[in-house]
Amino acid sequence: MLAITLGSIAAAGCFDLIAIAAPAGRWEAIRAIAAEHQLPNVVLLEGGERRQDSVAAAIDRCDGHDWITVHDAARPLTPPEVFRAVLDAARADGAAIAGVPCVDTVKQVQHGQVAATLDRSSIIAAQTPQSFSAGILRRAHLNAATQGISAGDDAALVEAMGVPVTVVPGDPRNFKITFPQDLVLLRSLLEEVR
Repeated sequence: MLAITLGSIAAAGCFDLIAIAAPAGRWEAIRAIAAEHQLPNVVLLEGGERRQDSVAAAIDRCDGHDWITVHDAARPLTPPEVFRAVLDAARADGAAIAGVPCVDTVKQVQHGQVAATLDRSSIIAAQTPQSFSAGILRRAHLNAATQGISAGDDAALVEAMGVPVTVVPGDPRNFKITFPQDLVLLRSLLEEVR
């Protein structure tokens, strides 16, 4: 999955540093994949206990960069244009994410019963990449660490400070590999491309 992800990042052509949080035992293989995609400026680091900790560690390695994009390798089919669109929107507004319209009816559940049906016309399924001014993202992670805030994505940490986050159209192919059946879909989509 990382090889496919790095291929999309290389094709996007908009990043001058790639920081990857991964176990040290995988670094040699990752360096080889990065070289295949001609990504010369790759920094490898140990991840943290939580996703949030891994991102914080990667941010520390991005000194001197004004813009930071966070992406999950578990979303390997991100089209290059989505990376560019999210970064462009962040450059314009300070913070941006990709998202797709929610196609399911979404229910809020409490104690095993439906408490509310949410209006899906105003709901998106958030994706990565997510791009931010480096200053905003650093402040969001510092705020989260000092306030004990834990979140599933970096946009939520930015939102917790009251900073608006712009949404740009994501892509349905940019789904997250979470369950074994997701690998079946991934393989099928890769076969279509070939």
